[in-house]
Amino acid sequence: MKKGRYKFGLTALSIAMVVVSSSLSFAQSAPSSLSETHIIDTAEIDRRAQAMIDKLSMAGLAIATVENGEITFAKGYGTTKKGDGEKITEDTVFRWASVSKGVAAHIIATMAARGDLSLRNSIEDYQTSLSLPQKDVDISVAQLLSHQVGIVRNAYDNQIEAGKSAKETRQKLSGLRYICPPAECHTYQNVAYDTASEIIESVTHLPYKSVAKTEVFDKFGMETATVTYEGLLQSKSWAKPHSKRGRPYKSVKRTYYRLPAAAGVNSSVKDLARWMIAQMPDENLAEISRAEQIQYDLQTPLVKTGREERFLNRKFWRLDNSHYGLGFRIYDYEGHKVVGHRGGVQGYRALILFDPEKRSGIAMMWNSSHSQPIGLQMEFMDQLYGLPKTDWLRLNERS
Repeated sequence: MKKGRYKFGLTALSIAMVVVSSSLSFAQSAPSSLSETHIIDTAEIDRRAQAMIDKLSMAGLAIATVENGEITFAKGYGTTKKGDGEKITEDTVFRWASVSKGVAAHIIATMAARGDLSLRNSIEDYQTSLSLPQKDVDISVAQLLSHQVGIVRNAYDNQIEAGKSAKETRQKLSGLRYICPPAECHTYQNVAYDTASEIIESVTHLPYKSVAKTEVFDKFGMETATVTYEGLLQSKSWAKPHSKRGRPYKSVKRTYYRLPAAAGVNSSVKDLARWMIAQMPDENLAEISRAEQIQYDLQTPLVKTGREERFLNRKFWRLDNSHYGLGFRIYDYEGHKVVGHRGGVQGYRALILFDPEKRSGIAMMWNSSHSQPIGLQMEFMDQLYGLPKTDWLRLNERS
């Protein structure tokens, strides 16, 4: 491959990590004034969730909370299909959508920690179908996983929606233009990001779904987790997709299962919480140094995400200083470092948000296109940090 004017290797990535990380001044979490081991009022979370699903006429919802690295609350609300479905429980399976990106990043970071590859390697070192505009532009694995490839955001998602294959669509990306040199801006991707699945398959010589099972789902006890359309439909209990108005779609839209690394994971909310716990420090792990390195790689801020921050400033102003690591978003929450991701495909939404230092967070999934439930993660964080109560769900309840 020709090395041209946009060559970003070890030095550039290292500098980016130091410069961007140093721009974040996350304060140490202040000690809680409460003596209890658990400080989250899960009864209040439960009440607010029920009020929300009643007011919004949502089909179903599932929530799990984690404190000190343990699941302290998990519950389902509503039904798998509005009107005639079974009740949602903590074991009902939903789609993760873009929360899936963290799984691919975790697998690659694990491989890097083992020495199977380097995050600084060029993606051209692997057998992938990704074809970018200029052949003299060198993109690293880390830049791919942090959405720094330089092309317009969500490039050719519409082609996937129209039924095109992932490989065919990735090859078409060469017809686009760069809107910035790689590593100089964040432009969120799905089609390009799913190149991660090809990198994993190139190194392991195994299907991506098999690697996800052994490296993530089995390792972290995620018994309901799968990474295919068939996996969703074969689940004992799974939530059917609905519109924002509560109307069920006739079928699950399969298109984004063509991008398994970007949006292919399914699981229950309890398993989503187990995944979240796996991203938190654990002094009891046998391979602590490797686990810490993986978490560091994933949760180190690499690029500012201005578009995300503008969205947050309009609605959820306590989340600030938004950055992207490898498959995860990193924020400042009133002086605390928090990590998470949101995802959405037709009829499904999912999110996680957690404080890695406090080893506490919230996982949520629902089977409709509402965005309002996002506010409950803020109410959890306000409780965690002892901040004033705010109606982030915008239910206009009287205190």
